[in-house]
Amino acid sequence: MSELRFTQTNGALSMTCRIEAAIRAPTAIVWRLLTDAQGFPRWNSTVSAIEGEIREGERIRIYAPGTKQTFTPRVSDVELERRMRWSDGIDAIFRGVRIFQLKPNGVGSTDFMMEERFSGVMFALTKGMMPDFRPIFEAYANDLKREAERIAAGS
Repeated sequence: MSELRFTQTNGALSMTCRIEAAIRAPTAIVWRLLTDAQGFPRWNSTVSAIEGEIREGERIRIYAPGTKQTFTPRVSDVELERRMRWSDGIDAIFRGVRIFQLKPNGVGSTDFMMEERFSGVMFALTKGMMPDFRPIFEAYANDLKREAERIAAGS
């Protein structure tokens, strides 16, 4: 996998954004970063705070810099060091689903994927007001990669 790859697919009632990154760190380190709510703002420039615990069945509150909006996804489909999903909204009206996947790739390396799908009638009406997700997703992946590799180099 190349260093970073972003793709975006648009439909009439949906949009899917996906980022992939090769991270030179074990999946355990990457997973620990992705599930440490309190530590998120220390390494992730796209998050100013997360309240709650990132674990199966929990609802968390995410605060992003530059916006007054609070995101409140529920954490589900957790497979330790492999996968989890954050989702919020109402099906057919406006729904956001973010999926994280980790795949070990060689000795001490991880393929990271984060995908977010927005869908629903209200999404179709408001998609012109949505931000450009490419820089946000690239910053997220680069921040994760940098911190995971920093930790891995120190161990």
